[in-house]
Amino acid sequence: MKAVRLRQPASLDNLVLEDLPPAPAPGPGEIRVRLRAASLNFRDGLVARGVFRVKDGLVPLSDGAGEVVDVGEGVAEFAPGDHVVSTFHPKWLDGFMDRAALDNAPGGPADGFACEEATRPATHFTHAPRGLGHAEAATLTCAGVTAWRALVTDGRVKPGATVLVQGTGGVSLFALQFAKTAGATVIATSSSSERLERLRAMGADHVVDYRETPDWGARVLELTGGVGVEHIVEVGGPNSIAQSFVAARTGAHIAIIGAVGGFDVDTMPFAIVQAKRLCLQAVTVGTRRDQIEMVRAIEAHGIRPVIDSTFPLDRLADAFRHLASGVHVGKICIAI
Repeated sequence: MKAVRLRQPASLDNLVLEDLPPAPAPGPGEIRVRLRAASLNFRDGLVARGVFRVKDGLVPLSDGAGEVVDVGEGVAEFAPGDHVVSTFHPKWLDGFMDRAALDNAPGGPADGFACEEATRPATHFTHAPRGLGHAEAATLTCAGVTAWRALVTDGRVKPGATVLVQGTGGVSLFALQFAKTAGATVIATSSSSERLERLRAMGADHVVDYRETPDWGARVLELTGGVGVEHIVEVGGPNSIAQSFVAARTGAHIAIIGAVGGFDVDTMPFAIVQAKRLCLQAVTVGTRRDQIEMVRAIEAHGIRPVIDSTFPLDRLADAFRHLASGVHVGKICIAI
């Protein structure tokens, strides 16, 4: 089978398309999947560039979707022909799990899905939403589940709540869709009139250009009558979180997800965290149960993931360059 492997020292130039032996026949409790699509995440780019160190020859990409071609003894949940999508933390099925036990995420440290076939335990996958194509399903593993965990599992968003999302990346767009489905009002930030219009078209009730309005937290306060928002999906990191604190309502839930805006910061105004009694909750994707429940919601409400572009497997490095450019709206996918 064809697969891309990351050779050391890690760089985009060391993503090598190779011929590997076919995936083995599934053993008890396993399934063999013919991968049809994958998608890229910010974390995958860190792996590919060597920021997160991994083994030589790792198969990258945490998000994969395809169809089951064979099942092992004892597998009742899946049958050949079923469309499936991978999970990000294969061991974390539900409830609490210690960080030290989350040690086999695909795409690093375990092999991922930049390949044509994979044989894994059945619990490493869930059914894909009915009606979605393989590329759409492949966007769900990391970005979709992260947004679901932030707003639904942890945030318990309710109708009438106000939610702030940042930018037009995968997590933010899923959060916008999930929030609107829940009956919330959504305020979205971005950096161009074109992207702001895209956000409006997806249902954002208010939009703010953070480049024209660097103190956008104050603008969010104005839009909420001085009250602030109850939920914030914080993807920008240290360089945006101070404005999120300003925009937050007293007692707000702030889901801390990433640092796409950079890691450098001089001061963190934690006094406002105490004054507003803010709930800061980090999100590291979620459980298999989260993914199953998210899939049900996607099916029930007809949610369609937003795909920016699709690259063939042999142009994975170009896909990463496109991700790094920051011009994309939605997910970047790989056809396998």
